[in-house]
Amino acid sequence: QVQLVESGGGLVQPGGSLRLSCAASGFRFSSYVMGWYRQAPGKQREQVADITSTGRTNYGDSVKGRFIISRDNAKNTVYLQMDSLNFEDTAVYYCSVFMSVFRYWGQGTQVTVSS
Repeated sequence: QVQLVESGGGLVQPGGSLRLSCAASGFRFSSYVMGWYRQAPGKQREQVADITSTGRTNYGDSVKGRFIISRDNAKNTVYLQMDSLNFEDTAVYYCSVFMSVFRYWGQGTQVTVSS
């Protein structure tokens, strides 16, 4: 079965950096677009970034120039490097993959930006 396990979240000061990882299993990872989403308290889940099987990337406007998504198909892992973090980046971050008619989600990892 499809499994997505995020890690790397935590508490960071404004201006700091974090690197999230998502280990995937149960499907042919290299064939699918992988995405990162986030959900802040009281807000809708929003797409942060995604990356195609060939490495083409797409970013939400709020993270462009600060976040970088990458993938290692040999390790079945997708990453999110987050730099210049600010208070508005505080959220639960989810890894996701869409297959056929269903979108799968990981359990999420909390990122808190606080001084």
